[in-house]
Amino acid sequence: MTYVDDLRAINEENFRIFAFWGSIMVIKILAMVFLIGRWRWSKRIWISPEDATWLSRSQVKHDHPEIERVRRAHLNDLENILPWALSTILWLTTSPETALVASLIKWFAISRIIHTIVYAVIVIPQPARFFSFLVGFNITLYQSIATAYHYYYYT
Repeated sequence: MTYVDDLRAINEENFRIFAFWGSIMVIKILAMVFLIGRWRWSKRIWISPEDATWLSRSQVKHDHPEIERVRRAHLNDLENILPWALSTILWLTTSPETALVASLIKWFAISRIIHTIVYAVIVIPQPARFFSFLVGFNITLYQSIATAYHYYYYT
């Protein structure tokens, strides 16, 4: 079996689960752009002078704590969801059990949603953010190790 065959052999139900929750994660990343914009608009704080010129009483500022918190949450999504998506699609080529796929993918998505809520929407002190991050991180790590192990020992 070639690697192209591995891609074609992805279980349809597993891919459906990934496609649904992966789409939710993409929507979440895109929604963060609007959350940042909402904060910038309500505070009248912009990142570039040309943005500040068209709205009166606006200012250019790069270090507003509330806006930076949401921006960092968005960056954290990019740093975690994109590697997870790649890791997951590779992991699906190893034919994992559907129950495991459903569980890990759902828990990853839920952990990222919780992470955003406790980090940028309703700020809750640590360790809430750390635990939600850790769930997603460990899922990505597990899938990556399982994939590497599979292709090292079984191909």
